[in-house]
Amino acid sequence: MNLTLHDTLSGDKRPFIPTDPKRVTMYVCGPTVYNYAHIGNARPVVVFDVLFRLLRHLYGAEAVIYARNITDVDDKINAKAIAEGVPISAVTDKFTAIYNQDMAALGALPPTMEPRATAHIDTMVDMMGRLIEAGAAYAAQGHVLFHTRAFADYGALSRRSLDDMIAGARVDVAPYKQDPMDFVLWKPSKPGEPEWPSPWGAGRPGWHLECSAMIEKNLGLPIDIHGGGHDLIFPHHENEIAQGRCANHGEAYANYWMHNGFLTIEAEKMSKSIGNVLLVHDLIEQIPGEAIRWALLAAHYRAPLDWTGDLLAQARKSLDRLYGALRRAADLPVDPDAAPPTAFLDALADDLNTPRATAELFALARVLETSEDPAARAAAKASLLAAGALLGFLQAGPDAWFEGGADEDLKIKVDALLKTRFEARQAKDWATADRIRDELNALNVVVMDNAEGATWRLKE
Repeated sequence: MNLTLHDTLSGDKRPFIPTDPKRVTMYVCGPTVYNYAHIGNARPVVVFDVLFRLLRHLYGAEAVIYARNITDVDDKINAKAIAEGVPISAVTDKFTAIYNQDMAALGALPPTMEPRATAHIDTMVDMMGRLIEAGAAYAAQGHVLFHTRAFADYGALSRRSLDDMIAGARVDVAPYKQDPMDFVLWKPSKPGEPEWPSPWGAGRPGWHLECSAMIEKNLGLPIDIHGGGHDLIFPHHENEIAQGRCANHGEAYANYWMHNGFLTIEAEKMSKSIGNVLLVHDLIEQIPGEAIRWALLAAHYRAPLDWTGDLLAQARKSLDRLYGALRRAADLPVDPDAAPPTAFLDALADDLNTPRATAELFALARVLETSEDPAARAAAKASLLAAGALLGFLQAGPDAWFEGGADEDLKIKVDALLKTRFEARQAKDWATADRIRDELNALNVVVMDNAEGATWRLKE
């Protein structure tokens, strides 16, 4: 299979060729840890988790280095720590742990490394020194700023002209800036905020500088893949390129830039003022994480995704169908060394085409359900499980999927009721069958009839 990825910088899908197949590097912008992550924050996590899994499949688990950073110093973090009377680490440690637990509930593998901004202050200071020496940055009134005019390619990623950006700017320009689009690398801390020493005065780093420093220290330049949400293209990733290339005098910063599309809620932008912010921490208490993951992968990663109740219902229905096929084939043996089928891999290799890849899962389920050849059915089951694993699905076991949350007494009671109901239906005793269905409904159980009887799951 030949992996192709869409590169935001070139605007094209290109064959993926790593700089070193024995050391494939990927960096994805991670969370600013001062609060719970919302569902929009989760989309890049799940998208790039699929890419991480695919790269591991292609190059080997030990060959892929995936870094997802933690921004643990920021205005909002500082404000929360001051309001609570605690050091910033008390805020950031708490929400980093919650973030990782919530993303794991969505089936995301832990990244190879999770660098923190505050552990890379020395690298940032060193990088600023090199930028000043190169004439790409300057110190002014306790600040260090990047001089955008010093980088001829500024705006290439976002396809924006620097002159047009300046002309369209409607913000007051700080008097210490040489140019309106110059951005802060270092700034003085406010009273009560954490600060670190530097040759230009005590202070703290700007957001854009953090990622460049962490990439340089942990992965080296250029990296193979840089990922993140579409909203980060400008200014964050544009500024990263400028800093990274000017500090290292290199022609490339990342060989492939990948960005996932926006997520809306019922066709509206997520906003606290509207009151439609959906937190992952809350959703996973109500909906299986696997169903949330399926919904996040329902559209191609570069396309917009509208988060709706119908989307979640369809995700649950899709997984019910696949787990149902596996449950009805529980007696079939599985080859543990089975590989995902070619058609499935080709779909993922085509710029992570997850809608096409999930369609291949249903094709395998149809063979499993309809073929009269036991060998073909066993092969389909093994392929379905292998393909599901590569996408992060179908690893719970059918019983756990359908009956998760039910205690043993309830399972015994439901199974007995289903057996009695099946016998009533066979005898065409519809009154008894309907009465038992009502009893099951009262137990918060959804019944799914099939030719062999019925399966069930708890209602959401």
